[in-house]
Amino acid sequence: MIQSHQKMSKKQAWERSVELLGVVGIPQPRDRANQYPHEFSGGMRQRVMIAMAIANDPEVLIADEPTTALDVTVQAQILDVLQRIRREMRTAIVLITHDLGVVARVVDRVQVMYAGRAVERGDVRPIFDHPSHPYTRGLLSSLPTLGSERLSPIPGSPPNMLSPPSGCAFRVRCSHAIAACGEGLPELVPFGDLETACIRAEELVVAGSRA
Repeated sequence: MIQSHQKMSKKQAWERSVELLGVVGIPQPRDRANQYPHEFSGGMRQRVMIAMAIANDPEVLIADEPTTALDVTVQAQILDVLQRIRREMRTAIVLITHDLGVVARVVDRVQVMYAGRAVERGDVRPIFDHPSHPYTRGLLSSLPTLGSERLSPIPGSPPNMLSPPSGCAFRVRCSHAIAACGEGLPELVPFGDLETACIRAEELVVAGSRA
């Protein structure tokens, strides 16, 4: 792969591969480079994938669920690798994940998606401190918290995208939906320090502050 994109001899490409394994934190990278995938743990294989992704010094790295199926310790190690890449290689990272704990820990800005559309966008702190879209609120409310006996799941199921509902796709699961929510697709508009795609965002936030 390296030789396909860079003018390197086979020896130079090999040395670059060993170097990349070291960058992502694989111990004894020269010895490991001679091993087969089945000789690596899941976390190690994930690191190898990251090494492959940064082999050509990308300006942007798209990491789609990079911590899925990893235990908490290995997950933390992978996130540390990504943060080091961002810091040392100055690579922008687009992180796609359902894990809000990962989002809170490593990202700067968040875009919340539902049914293929952005419903809320902003810096990570405001998103967690005072979300304005009902879907974002539902995601945060469904997280387990210390001292809470019951979770608050979002009711219903995601829409069938072969036949999506009219208007806001989340309205069929939203307890705040009104008739106007089915009229046209809501666009992201500035709302405080966030952007939200909910026509009732202002009144819901005001109502929440009074509760």
